[in-house]
Amino acid sequence: MRSATVSAASDPSRQQAPSSIFPPVPSPIDAYLQKIHSEIAELKDGKPYSNIPAMANVDPNNFGIALATADGFVYEIGDTREEFSIQSISKPFTYGLALADRGMEAVDAKVDVEPSGDSFNEISLAEGTGRPANAMINAGALTATSLVRGSGGITRFNRILNTYSAFAGRQLSVSERTYRSELKSGHRNHALAYLLRSFDIIESDPAPVIKDYFRQCSVMVNTLDLAMMAATLANSGRNPLSGDQVLEIAPVERVLSVMATCGMYDDAGAWLSSVGMPAKSGVGGGTIAVLPGQVGLAVYSPPLDAHGSSVRGVATSQRISHDMQLHFVRAARTGRSAIRNVFDITAAPSGVRRTDEASEVLRSHGHRARVLELNGDLLFAGAESVVRAVSGLEDDVELVVLDLRSVDEVSGVALRLFAESAAMLAGTGRGLVLVDGEGTVAEDLSGRGLEVPTFVTRNAAVEYCESRLIDSYGTELIMPDVMEPVDSPALRQLAPEDAAAVQERMLERDYDDGDVIRRVGQRFGGVFFIVSGTVTTSMPAPDGSRIKLTTLGPGMTFGEMALAEDRRQETTVKAGGRLRLKVLTADTMESLEEENPRLAVELWKALTRDAYTRVEQYLRESALRARD
Repeated sequence: MRSATVSAASDPSRQQAPSSIFPPVPSPIDAYLQKIHSEIAELKDGKPYSNIPAMANVDPNNFGIALATADGFVYEIGDTREEFSIQSISKPFTYGLALADRGMEAVDAKVDVEPSGDSFNEISLAEGTGRPANAMINAGALTATSLVRGSGGITRFNRILNTYSAFAGRQLSVSERTYRSELKSGHRNHALAYLLRSFDIIESDPAPVIKDYFRQCSVMVNTLDLAMMAATLANSGRNPLSGDQVLEIAPVERVLSVMATCGMYDDAGAWLSSVGMPAKSGVGGGTIAVLPGQVGLAVYSPPLDAHGSSVRGVATSQRISHDMQLHFVRAARTGRSAIRNVFDITAAPSGVRRTDEASEVLRSHGHRARVLELNGDLLFAGAESVVRAVSGLEDDVELVVLDLRSVDEVSGVALRLFAESAAMLAGTGRGLVLVDGEGTVAEDLSGRGLEVPTFVTRNAAVEYCESRLIDSYGTELIMPDVMEPVDSPALRQLAPEDAAAVQERMLERDYDDGDVIRRVGQRFGGVFFIVSGTVTTSMPAPDGSRIKLTTLGPGMTFGEMALAEDRRQETTVKAGGRLRLKVLTADTMESLEEENPRLAVELWKALTRDAYTRVEQYLRESALRARD
């Protein structure tokens, strides 16, 4: 895939005939999930849970992966719509509801927050008090269920179910068959509940608690539901799609903390080391993992390992955490969209002065070049928001400019995703352009065989895009190689005979590439008309470097702006290759005022109108930057 992108990325718009429609841009994240799903599906270890008869005949080949961002965008592959019982994944959500109902102190008095080091169904009660070690083992989960209150005529279990549904963003239901099977076969949980009652941890008849616990474990979900439930935890308890604040931040903090240290039972230490995300597994085959502020991951695959966790769920979580750098140590900062602003180049044109014909092409086709202005840290969440935007481009966008000037850190996963996006853009006939002053992204892409056009300033990148669009959608004569002053935008406003009279007074001058024509601070030296070739204008930056401002070509003028401030030149003007000019010198202009006042007035009017057009163009980009 990458090898096909090298030439296209270097000059994308020249690889195809003008067209209004481009195929969709594939997502590199979708492609990645397809790849690991195919590879991990080959794992055949483990067996589905058989202690609950209603779950014994599940298809062991079921396998789904769903990754939901903290703003609610979901990537999915495989059997993500296959329903299964939530089982122990219910525990953190019931625990959170108990915390919301009773408060931290009251819940802590009944259930501790310490890792037990035991499997999910061990007794693990504190000696003397009977307090369960944590709310993720069965004894602690039964206690948490007992602490949830009925309210306003709504039973305890219906409040639990409604909470799960609010996390998932849809109404969930209970499998009566699974519930009856658990109620009939769950002897150990019956015994735990009565043992907890003997210590007064459960303060009332344990029979209703047992039933509600078995019902909560029998709630039916699919992988998408679990991904959205995990994303809601990642989003500080607010469902990213519905906007409902399902759980306040204090209970969410506690829930995620306990999930991190206790959610994977006696495998919690290995999990935290290798995956590094708060997580919870269930014997129904589900696994969730949460990276606060960034993503919620859900995997469904019934075959379990010796710890009661899905074999493929563990393998998938380890793989994604490693490949996408989701371990909490690497990605501890809150994820947010890295996109500060999105606009097409008509909203921020370059400083290049164009002919009327070229300007019309850009007005009609400038929307085909889209600028994504990025900021902050490009960790997984930030990079994901960028590649999602690229994958969601309208079908007539063909050039994508990534402006990286305000980006702080670029992670390895961001670099990889950008490379894959560049390849996929080129594969659909589009091209990537970078504004990358430090060169970090450009250097990485080059190392992968992708030579992407890269510029230090956004203005230069936009100029590149404008030229590509003009080449693609304009005629051969739209950017003439030679233009006499009489045909220039400035003098075209005069009567033909007046324009000819002005041109007759001009002097011709030639320059080589890099020659300095005017320097900052020089006094007004006349108006320079470019006949052939180009010039660049620049000015000094505070750090001593030079900032490129504009590129001017045939038919365009410079020098007249020196009249605006102390009659001195405000920019340095250099030849950009072989250059031919015609100059209306300052002395000649004074003579014209004396000899032909009418023509002098008409000339000044024309030059003023032309200068105003340029100033208006500069103001449009300045307004955009001020708005940002």
